[in-house]
Amino acid sequence: MEFSSKLLEKAVYEMSQLPGIGKRTALRLVLHLLKQPKEQTGLLSQALLTMREEIKFCQSCHNISDVAVCEICSNSNRDHQVICVVEDIRDVMAIENTGQFRGIYHVLGGKISPIDGIGPSQLNIPTLVEKVKSGNIRELIFALSSTMEGDTTNFYIYKQIKDYDVITSTIARGISVGDELEYADEVTLGRSILHRVPFENSFKNT
Repeated sequence: MEFSSKLLEKAVYEMSQLPGIGKRTALRLVLHLLKQPKEQTGLLSQALLTMREEIKFCQSCHNISDVAVCEICSNSNRDHQVICVVEDIRDVMAIENTGQFRGIYHVLGGKISPIDGIGPSQLNIPTLVEKVKSGNIRELIFALSSTMEGDTTNFYIYKQIKDYDVITSTIARGISVGDELEYADEVTLGRSILHRVPFENSFKNT
């Protein structure tokens, strides 16, 4: 792709680094920004910079937040004895959109994947285990994607906490095997939360 301006080329390159954005889409977006008033582009730039500099991760669940403890964890109307374990922030958003879950979350920040060089120590697993050890947790709901890596992560955590007095369950397999949680429709995902099954059954029957 030939550019008449190095400034345009640089802007297109940086835009194309975003996931799902190819060079042509990036060019279209950059040209759109050029047509907008400078103030509009400035607002976008400032919003991105402010987010990058000031956004926090919840000290309790590792979800994104504007404050030290996110709104979900600080909500006294949520059931703090039930934790839904998810892979990343997008999964929290997906489950919240169902309106079916009233507990709290724990964001692992990924899943165990030796082929990608991701081990348990690189995830937010130790803080989850500490929560269980505290004795204040009644149930852990494993809501990771139903992939080999997701199942491996579920089983690793289960082995870490199986000797403690806590119920372990997993979302019902209304979510197709191999599917990513964030792409499930809200009705299916909501039913999977409501009809969760004991985690032990999920691997004894496979």
